[in-house]
Amino acid sequence: MALRLGDTVPNFTQASSQGEINFYEWAGDSWVVLFSHPKDYTPVCTTELGVVARLKPEFDKRNVKVIALSVDDVESHLGWIKDIEETQNVSLDYPILADADRKVANLYDMIHPNSLSDLTVRTVFIIDPNKKLRLTLTYPASTGRNFDELLRVIDSLQLTDKYSVATPANWKDGEDCVILPSIQDPKELEEKFPKGYKVIKPYLRLTPQPNK
Repeated sequence: MALRLGDTVPNFTQASSQGEINFYEWAGDSWVVLFSHPKDYTPVCTTELGVVARLKPEFDKRNVKVIALSVDDVESHLGWIKDIEETQNVSLDYPILADADRKVANLYDMIHPNSLSDLTVRTVFIIDPNKKLRLTLTYPASTGRNFDELLRVIDSLQLTDKYSVATPANWKDGEDCVILPSIQDPKELEEKFPKGYKVIKPYLRLTPQPNK
């Protein structure tokens, strides 16, 4: 069954390029980005893994762990990592799950047979510290993902959790946020949004980003 937003994601234990991983224990109290790749030694995936390696300090800053997945085995992963580091000029210091038995792929519904026979499509899961699924994106094999967008989404989700705001279309870090419609009490509005807010419509109220 496909995972839906708000679901608790399933735990698993699987081999990886950094040893055996029990997912819940490895994740701990961090956010997680789990992203799958059709197979090793493929061109688009190679660029994606390089980008994530370069962006890892940004994920770290947000308390986010990153973990990739491909259906090949550990030995294949280790050889591929050398290619990634050479061609992308990075050091890849996060794990790639070795899912040769498709255990995790099937658990997380990453195999779409009408797209790729028995390989994983380009799926992304953002999972919060409570192991709840907060975002899922699925790309075709031919299209590389935009990892800056994933950072933007994580910023938005973390703002919502901490400050009771949502983010409007095309929002970027530092721009005005939207006050959640559920907050109507004037005293609560004053306490939560000391920077003030602008009423466009009763249901559309903008406030400066609370943590800036």
